Amino acid sequence: MSHPNILLIGASGLLGRAVAASLAREASLTLVATVRNPQGAGARRLALPPDNLAVLDVLDQPALEQLFATRRPAAVIVCAAERRPDVCERDPAGARAINVVAPARIAALAARHGAWTLGISTDYVFDGKAAPYREDAAPNPLNIYGRTKLEGEAALLAASPLSCVLRLPLLYGPVVDWSESAVTSLVPAIAASARPGADPVGMDAWAIRYPTYTPDVAQVIRDLTLRHLAGASVTGIRHWSGEEPMTKYDIARRIAAALGIAASLTPIDTPADATPRPYDCHLDASRVRAAGIDYATPFDTALRIVLRDAPQVR
Repeated sequence: MSHPNILLIGASGLLGRAVAASLAREASLTLVATVRNPQGAGARRLALPPDNLAVLDVLDQPALEQLFATRRPAAVIVCAAERRPDVCERDPAGARAINVVAPARIAALAARHGAWTLGISTDYVFDGKAAPYREDAAPNPLNIYGRTKLEGEAALLAASPLSCVLRLPLLYGPVVDWSESAVTSLVPAIAASARPGADPVGMDAWAIRYPTYTPDVAQVIRDLTLRHLAGASVTGIRHWSGEEPMTKYDIARRIAAALGIAASLTPIDTPADATPRPYDCHLDASRVRAAGIDYATPFDTALRIVLRDAPQVR
């Protein structure tokens, strides 16, 4: 008996690896995971047989068309993205290519092959002034990252009536290096602040974030995929989020506690980032939870797993 092919585009990144691991455990599915650089650290972390991997540049249209023609997916999950706000500000054209053009092309190809598409978006489509945000709340992104992701949502949904967008907040999970997540990227500065004679390190204590664990998100994505394959309507926009509000300063203190170090941290009570960021973009995930989908690993529990397994501390 053949199983439906699930095409995961962008499997080597922070979220993609978690989604790949979740889908690979599902015996009723056949996973096809794409990576841009098979020698990269993220790709090497994928524990998949060669037949389940494909090398792909998402901006290579002929390669995309060949991939769809040969693999014939029943569902497509798009995790490839430029998700660094500062990089998007420096290279808006590059951000738009990855966050808008690529998802639209992928969704159009999926529609041509009768496949369902799930695209990943962000809480940064909102301005942070009226949280919590339901799926039908009016977007108002403050930066280029948020604007390109909002454009990407519209492009993907317009390209295929059989498509869904899942908006997510700040993500963290198993990393290949500290810089891969905005949570673990704080570790080097936190550790440096604990050295004798070190100056205190300032941390943003203004913006409220909702760190969300990638293995939890991966299970949400798996469940949405299975529901579509079972015949349920899974289209339009959905929200998913962790429910523990905290600032970067709060996160840093909890990292220091988990590492058992006496960090010297100073709260900064005004916006501290060069790129404009919203104050509080809490996503209301009640629609997904009402469908019986709910995965919520406590932040401190998940953080200890991430820190324990990070390559830098092995």
